[in-house]
This record gives sequence, structure tokens and C-alpha cells, in this order.
Amino acid sequence: MSKQGKIGVTSENIFPVIKKFLYSEHDIFLRELVSNAVDASQKLRALASAGEYKGELGELQVRVSFDPEAKTITISDSGIGMTAEEVEKYINQIAFSGAEEFLDKYKDDKVAIIGHFGLGFYSSFMVSSRVEIQTKSYQEGAEAVHWSCEGNPEYILEPGSRSERGTDIILHIDSESEEFLSKDRLTALLNKYCKFLPIPIIFGKKQEWKDGAYVDTDEDNQINDIHPAWTKKPSELTKEDYIAFYHQLYPQTMEEPLFWIHLNVDYPFNLTGILYFPKVKNQMELQRNKIQLYASQVFVTEEVEGIVPEYLTLLHGVLDSPDIPLNVSRSYLQSDAQVKKISNHIAKKVADKLDELFRNERSLFEEKWESLKVFVQYGMLSDEKFYERAAKFNLLTDLEGKLYTSEEYRTLTESSQTDKDGQLVWLYANDKETQYSAIQRATAKGYSVLLMDGPLDVHAISQLEQKLEKTRFVRVDSDSIDKLIAKDEQREVTLSSEQQQTLSQIFQARLPREEKRNYHVTFEALGEDADAVLITQGEFMRRMQEMARLQPGMNFYGELPEGYNVVLNSDHALIKRLLSEEQTSVEPKLGALREELKAQTELVEAARTVQNAKKAEEVTAAEREELEGLSYKQAELEGKINSELQRFGQDTALVGQLVDLALLGSGLLKGEALARFIRRSQELL
Repeated sequence: MSKQGKIGVTSENIFPVIKKFLYSEHDIFLRELVSNAVDASQKLRALASAGEYKGELGELQVRVSFDPEAKTITISDSGIGMTAEEVEKYINQIAFSGAEEFLDKYKDDKVAIIGHFGLGFYSSFMVSSRVEIQTKSYQEGAEAVHWSCEGNPEYILEPGSRSERGTDIILHIDSESEEFLSKDRLTALLNKYCKFLPIPIIFGKKQEWKDGAYVDTDEDNQINDIHPAWTKKPSELTKEDYIAFYHQLYPQTMEEPLFWIHLNVDYPFNLTGILYFPKVKNQMELQRNKIQLYASQVFVTEEVEGIVPEYLTLLHGVLDSPDIPLNVSRSYLQSDAQVKKISNHIAKKVADKLDELFRNERSLFEEKWESLKVFVQYGMLSDEKFYERAAKFNLLTDLEGKLYTSEEYRTLTESSQTDKDGQLVWLYANDKETQYSAIQRATAKGYSVLLMDGPLDVHAISQLEQKLEKTRFVRVDSDSIDKLIAKDEQREVTLSSEQQQTLSQIFQARLPREEKRNYHVTFEALGEDADAVLITQGEFMRRMQEMARLQPGMNFYGELPEGYNVVLNSDHALIKRLLSEEQTSVEPKLGALREELKAQTELVEAARTVQNAKKAEEVTAAEREELEGLSYKQAELEGKINSELQRFGQDTALVGQLVDLALLGSGLLKGEALARFIRRSQELL
């Protein structure tokens, strides 16, 4: 038997198209060919189990070898093999006839190609200038067959040289792909794609150190574990087995996982796997795409978005399901009913495991909370069903490290932290050091303060405010202590409007002039023992800006300047002293100016009253010009007064000291300004 033929494709040469199109994933050829060899071996085993093959199975293995001199890679199996008719059917007709259609269908989604096992055989032409098949069928009396093709539609089919059943695929590697003619490169690919295939994969010999070098032994080097942990029943595995498998998956990881979930479902879909919660030492270590997706123990991808909920991509481990369609686009995956069932099942199992641990081993759950928190919050923020399940084990942490559920914390704080409007106010800090002064003021009042310093806390706070009845979160430094949780007893500021304006100008002279940061002077009666000056930042705008840093769609808030309130305590002796000094040293100079301003203000108000009594079109140009001139003169007088007050502020060390102390207490005094403050403090001493 000898035959030359032409593969039935319309393109004169489809193989360069395949190579170009699949270029970024061209190393999958090895996975495809080894998977086919494993499939052939498993089919023979199934035939033997069914009594359709009576011969000796022998050792079912797949062997991978390479010859750098001949520039070949060979994948050999002892599976069912093929007859000449089967080569015609499976290689010349089925494999290639769908190639053009496949490429056209998925030209816009390369990801869909990974895991499309229909690619199988012809993926070999991504790296080869010529491909040969030496095969012999398991069927009694079958003859060996040799097939050869040089990357064009023409092929040769002739008697082969193989004496035993099975198949050899010989790849003649092209000049652009010689990187694969390397032991290290092939080892890496076999470990990536074939690490858990169910038939032994042999690549070379095991080595030992001898006479100063590694040398081959007589023992085969099997690169795969044919019975990985996820294929076993949970009852067959110990804690040590699960941890050992974790390190098998992630050999570079020194930490042990927090705990794991073993998935084993056979109805209404097939799904096995083990998901691990990794230990997170700090939030910057979070990594996505650590879940490996397999189809019947064949590695497919680490990109599992669409198959598991997005928040669970932070987990590690393995999922294996023949029911996940691997040859479709990611958008199709997200709408596929079977995939949705699988995704929902995984989410439920994770929530159930966390709930079980919380209920049965709360102390252990609390120990692990620092690492679990980001998973739980991410899930609650992105999945309403997960929120409903997780609300009962989501924990809040106070500054002493004590952990509470929302209901427990409500019970603790309801009597002392409910404001005059019936709103329960939960105070929090996100930096214990820079917010220390504000924390001290709150705890001195007997209030509890939460620590919310995680990357998702600002979003979690907003969600909890929407979900919890009559509850709001306020950062501990966002206002004076009496306004954080407003009670009925509010002290009134006794300063006149002129005194407030005077102090405002004095302090404005010493406040920093910074880009994208504004300071606004306000007044409160905080009591004689409270700080003379404190700086707060309003909760709403600050929170919006924090969220904008994490959420691209909120750029508007991110571009706005930061706003701070400089609160002057009208009850404090130092504020009263400054007013007294200003009265003595500045007011004598301002007497005449203030009288002139008073008269000018009356003129402006009179002119404005006249205009307001008329319709806009009835106001003459002369009247508008007169009011404009009067207002300009008024502003000029105000400017002169303010200049004198600001000069006093600049010349008075006490003002600078009070401002810097307030900035320091809020973590805003840095660099050169901090150095000046230290020098001034030493001079005052």
C-alpha cells in the first residue's frame, strides 16, 4: 500500500495561517499531542475492560523524546493505534476539513483556541516543517502505516515500520521553533500542561549526582502524578495530603494554606477540584489567576474568569470539569447555563465552608480573619447572594483587635453611640498613628473605634451603610468630637461675626498654600480642656476621593482638591489670648478703616436694594456702574483690613505654633514645614 493524496481544504496552504494565527499560544502543540496519546491509551484500556480487546495491555505509557541533531520531537504511545483507513478518516478528513471553518469562527478570540482539543493533531504544524505518523492498530492482523506531510495539503500514506501497536508522532521542528529542542524547555511545558494526566508521561531518565555532574540512571523519569489529590475522595486524604498537594501546585510558595474546599459533584454537572484559601501576609500579595482549570486532568488555563465568580479568582487550587465548554468565547461562557450552575455551586460551597468554620471554630476563624477579610469583602461587594450568606460571618475589628459581627457590634454601641436623630454612628480609623489624637478624643468620651485599614474597607463601609438600618460610619477625625455623634447638648460659639472674621484672617496667614488642598476656618465651642485648634476632613468628600483611587469610574472626585476644616475652639484660653493681643496691637490701626468700611457697606447695600426693587431690564447702565464702583471700594477696604490681620498672623509665633500642632496631629505636617516647626519649638523652649 502506497498512496499520495491531497487534504481536502480550499486554501493552497492553510498551515502558515494556523501558525500565524496561533503564534502566541504555539507551545500548546505538546499538550495537544500528548493528550491525544493519553486518549489513545485510555481507549485501549476501556476496550480491554469491555472485553473487546483480548491482548496484553502491558505498560500503558506516553513517551516524549527529542533529538537536537535530527531536530525532531517524538511523542509515542502504546494505545489503540490506527489503520490506514482510520488515518484517512481522522487525519486527512476530520482533522483538516474543519481547520478553515475553525479559524474563521474564532479569529477574534484567541483565548477560545486554548483547550479546543479539536485542534489536536494539526497544532503540530505550528512548530514543524514536516510531520510524520508511524502507527499500528490494536486490531488483529492490522498493518503498520506511515503518514507524512510537509505543511501543505499534499501527503504520503504508505506501509509503516512500527512493529507494536500504538502511535509515534514525529515532528521535524522548523527553524523558527528550535527553542523546543531543549530539555529544559520541554520539561517546563510537560510540567505545565501534562503534570496530572491519567497515563504516565515519560521524558528521559532520572538523574543522579556522580563524579561532579548529573548523569542519567536506568530509571524512567515520569513527570506526572496520575492520581492527583482532587481525583480522590475527601475521606481518602489527610490534612498533610492536602498541604502536600498545595505545595505540588505552587512549589515556590513557602506558606501553608489557611484551609481548603474539596469539590466533588457528578450531578447535574461534573465538577471536581480543590480550592485553597491562601495565607495573605499583606494585602499587596494578593494574586489572581492562581486557579488551574483542567478538563479530565488535561491542563487548560489559569484564566478562570467567567467560570468562577470574579472574587474567587483570588483563591488558589484546581478545578476539573468536562462540562465546561472550552472551545467558545469568554462572553459565551458567561451566559452558558451550565457554567452559571457551576459558578453558583462553587460560590455556595465557599460560603458554606466559611459559615461552618465560623459557627464551629470561631476562635480559629478569627485567627484567620486578616487573610480571609479581603475574600469575604470582595464577595459581598460583587455578589448579592454571597452578601446574604456572608453577612452573618463578616467581622468588624476594633482598635484593640476584638472582632464582632454587625449585630454584636450594634449591641455593644447602641446605647452610647446613637445620635440625637436616632442614627447609630460607628466611628473608625484607617491609620492608628496619624489619627491618634482624634482616637484619643473619641475613647475619652467612651466611644468604641473600629480599625478599617484594608484595601476594600472604604467600599465595604458604603455597602454596610446601605444594608444596615439607621447606621452610618464616620471616620474619627472627620469632625470635632461633639459633632461626630451629635447629642442634644450643643455649646454655642459666643464670638461675634467680626471676631470670627478677624481670627479667620489671622489663621489663614499661617495655613499652608498647597496645590489640590484647601483649608477652611470654622469655629466651635469645644470646651476649655479641648485642643485650641484641630483639623478635620469631611466624611463624604474624603470617602468619595478614596473610592475614586480604587474605582476608575469615579475620576471626577479624584480630581477635586482635598478639603480640610480648621476648627478654632472659641473656649480655649489661647484663642482668647490671640484675640486680646490683636485688640491691643492691631485694632487701633484698623479703627478708621473699619468705620470707613461700615459706611461703604451701607452704601453698597442701599444701591443693591434699589436695583433689587427693579426688573433687570429697568436697571440703567449708570446704576450698574455705580454699584460696581461701590463694591470695588468695599472690597479694597476689606483687603486692607485683611492684610493687616494676616501680617499680625505672620508675625505672631503662637499662631504658627497652633496651626503646625494641628497639622501635626492630623499627619499633614511634613518635610520643610516640619523642620521649621521643630526649630520654632526649640526657640520657644
